[in-house]
Amino acid sequence: MKGKARIPACKRAMDVALSAAALALAAPVMLLAAALIKLSSPGPVFYIAPRAGWRGRVFGQLKFRTMHVGSDKQGAFTAKDDPRVFFVGRILRLFKIDELPQFVNVLRGEMSVVGPRPEEVETVRNCYTAEQRKVLEALPGLTGIPQVRFFPELSVIDAEGMDPQRHYRQRVLPMRLELDLEYVRGWSFWLDVRLIAKTVCLVLFESWKVLLFGQRELRLAAGTGATGEARDG
Repeated sequence: MKGKARIPACKRAMDVALSAAALALAAPVMLLAAALIKLSSPGPVFYIAPRAGWRGRVFGQLKFRTMHVGSDKQGAFTAKDDPRVFFVGRILRLFKIDELPQFVNVLRGEMSVVGPRPEEVETVRNCYTAEQRKVLEALPGLTGIPQVRFFPELSVIDAEGMDPQRHYRQRVLPMRLELDLEYVRGWSFWLDVRLIAKTVCLVLFESWKVLLFGQRELRLAAGTGATGEARDG
């Protein structure tokens, strides 16, 4: 698909400014993360995940690798305490350090700082409804409403014995997409600012609480189906 996503000038300016600043300020952390990954697990430092971006265009989402090589063949969704994630990878995920390389995607115009999280191409093709595909009209983002509401990750939603990949597609994904559609329909510059501020606060302060005390699982509210709100279990 040809062409580039047209986004408001103020949003693009914020994306570029924040991405450049983040990459510069986080360079020492990223170098340390790269070294720890090499010491912890054989394989490359980075993982390039094919994802469906704006209007379904496929791009390579950059991440620090947090799972053992080849683990992605078992499905992209990682459940709570997934054994495929090595110890250092868990720390990187908790503090969202594994997402830092995606600021490069933002500079390239493939992603935005705030937007719906990019999804696997196959999942978009096979699982999205016509209504849910409207999230593809926005650039995918590093953070968004679901990421703030269910910090640090959606995998803490209890699978209740289901296969993790099936649980994700049938229960977590519809709920996440409902919130992403809420973002797309109600977008404003100040909504982005609020979500960025909340994400920074969660990463800097809440991550330590989760690391020290753990996080309770979340369950889908009874009677609301796959798109219901989540609550503390």
